[in-house]
Amino acid sequence: MDLRVKRLEFSDDSTIGELSVDGEFECYTLEDKVRPVKIKGKTAIFAGQYEVVINFSQRFQKTLPLLLNVPSFEGVRIHPGNISANTEGCILVGDTKGVNFIGQSRVAFDRLFQKMKAAAETQKIFIEIE
Repeated sequence: MDLRVKRLEFSDDSTIGELSVDGEFECYTLEDKVRPVKIKGKTAIFAGQYEVVINFSQRFQKTLPLLLNVPSFEGVRIHPGNISANTEGCILVGDTKGVNFIGQSRVAFDRLFQKMKAAAETQKIFIEIE
């Protein structure tokens, strides 16, 4: 499974993009601000390609997608949330978007997560961040 995040809207607070699954639009994304240097808890991950696994998150106490080998970051996950304060470097997903906000996040996450769990049974999952 190939996921792709195309970052489209950049503000002083957040980065909003579109996530596609195997080339088809799936949902919107919200990340921290893109910066040339990492500021802990306030910076989007660096563009690149990362493998994604599904495993148990101690922090969230549930199974979530985890991006592997992200330079200068640990524990980068895809999960529900609405604003940059919810991210800390992670990728939030939602079905609607506004200024520095995405909505219907749980609905979008649940739908995406079902697809990811099914794919993980037979193939590797990769995400490309543009």
